[in-house]
Amino acid sequence: MKTLNVALVGNPNCGKTALFNLLTGSRQKVANYAGVTVERKEGQFVVDDRPVRILDLPGAYSLTATSPDEEITREICLGSAKYGFHPDLLICVVDATNLRLHLRFVLELKALGKPMLVALNMMDAAQKRGITIDVPALAAALGVPVIPTIAVSSRGADALKTALAKDVSALPPLEWNAGARDDMHQQVRRILGDCVSMPRATSQTDDRLDRWLLHPVLGPVVLFSLLFFMFQAVYAWAAPFQDGISASVAWLSGFAGTLLPQGILLSLLQDGLLAGLGTVLEFLPQILILFAFILALEETGYLPRAAFLLDRFMFLCGLTGRSFIPLLSSYACAIPGIMATRSIQDPRDRLATIMVAPLTTCSARLPVYTLLIGAFIPETKVAGLFNLQGLVLFGLYLFGIVSVFAVAWVMKMLNRRKSEHALLLELPSYRMPNLRDLAIGLWDRMRIFLRRVGGIILSLTVLLWFLSSFPAPPEGFTGPAIDYSFAGRIGHALAPLFAPIGFNWQIVLALIPGMAAREVAVSGLATVYALSGDEAGISQLGGILAAQWSLATALSVLTWYVFAPQCISTIATIKRETNSWKYTGYAVFYLFGLAYLFSFLVYQTAAALA
Repeated sequence: MKTLNVALVGNPNCGKTALFNLLTGSRQKVANYAGVTVERKEGQFVVDDRPVRILDLPGAYSLTATSPDEEITREICLGSAKYGFHPDLLICVVDATNLRLHLRFVLELKALGKPMLVALNMMDAAQKRGITIDVPALAAALGVPVIPTIAVSSRGADALKTALAKDVSALPPLEWNAGARDDMHQQVRRILGDCVSMPRATSQTDDRLDRWLLHPVLGPVVLFSLLFFMFQAVYAWAAPFQDGISASVAWLSGFAGTLLPQGILLSLLQDGLLAGLGTVLEFLPQILILFAFILALEETGYLPRAAFLLDRFMFLCGLTGRSFIPLLSSYACAIPGIMATRSIQDPRDRLATIMVAPLTTCSARLPVYTLLIGAFIPETKVAGLFNLQGLVLFGLYLFGIVSVFAVAWVMKMLNRRKSEHALLLELPSYRMPNLRDLAIGLWDRMRIFLRRVGGIILSLTVLLWFLSSFPAPPEGFTGPAIDYSFAGRIGHALAPLFAPIGFNWQIVLALIPGMAAREVAVSGLATVYALSGDEAGISQLGGILAAQWSLATALSVLTWYVFAPQCISTIATIKRETNSWKYTGYAVFYLFGLAYLFSFLVYQTAAALA
């Protein structure tokens, strides 16, 4: 039987992705649309022996595209073959509690004249609010089948599956009407009056919560308390998982040593593959925990409210409330954070957010921060309450946040073109996160992270091992073998450039593979110092650095990592999202420039005070 191609479309916050997860379960894959970085989510399922291929399109409020997301949704709905998917059927998902907003998009899609179903989602929430919907009358008024669904219920899509088992050609034909958009608002009001009965326009529970959570004083307090708890949880909850991963990788390395003789193959396995893999996986729990919070906050409907709270302050700094969610995502990894800027409609605001996103303290910086703080900052109490190491770590995060707003403000001063500041946000109803959707979302994020970053980290760690091991020194060579290698020569050649900021040649060399991903610098330092004659396993590395580096050098390296774009993947994402080598060059230049300038100031000041 021929596969049915279905495009799932709808406004943001309609439960579309939850319905997609319910229909497909684990039978889904995540990739990018050809030629763009917008995420493509596709799945498969079977109804009465009929295979169904379903594509979850980016959320859109209209077919008048104002962002890369909406451009893709528009092209696919119009039947363009540009993105490799031609739908046989459109399923428009609408929120049963917010039909006033969502029905306009239904009418706009109907005007395309394509086979179409309407999934009337969140019927359980509508019932709790006392909203009564005459489904047959609504279907008659729209001229398309209307199927009630509950995406958070295991049987909530059974009626939709039954409808999909029917022949698409049996659906009522729709006629193209080019002038239909002119009176859509009037049509929506008439349909609501005839088919829907609502006791009140908004949820009483939502109104009560918003009185507190959107309060001009209490609202920001709740927001920052929530963010503080989130970042504390990232460190505290991830520790046992990180220790387990670290121990597992160490066991595998030791086990490999019992199976293989000393030589190139064992060195490649231990110092290259396992060291690189361990570096990536050890910090994956922190990323997943942070994403779990972000996904949960998004599911509850709180994130748009946080954007609303911060909008005025962020606008003064040259950003917008819509920048909040991409920047928050960047604390896990700048790559999805930059990609999330496609929801920002104004081009100037979107570009500004992309340019400052690398300054957020992503989780890849944590290995470097943790290593150096543990090696150089004593575990003493300040004012009898606060741990000095924790205060230094907080200071690095605060430094990054201040840098984001300072750079955005400078960009605003340099670019006098006014942005379209009007912040129009839909505030969805509060709801409990669905565990199935959270699990699927985390699984997808883990696969994306490992595929996009893990492969680069492994390959460049192996490359560093090769450059540090070859060529072997000739007989009679008295120095460390690494000095004769390609890597040693590169490090010594570049060392004079970084001497004013206190970097020795080992640091310079570790920065090179660290361009693949910041955390590779930790394993890079371990490899370099081990091949220099020091026993530099990760557990001993902090002691070696404390013995061989000055405090001024350590502070300079920490400052460097606040600014430097030590991630080729992030740079490549900036290029793909802006489609401009010019803006990519600007980003690389100003980030490296700030890194060198502030590292120089910190090193020279600390060295003078020592």
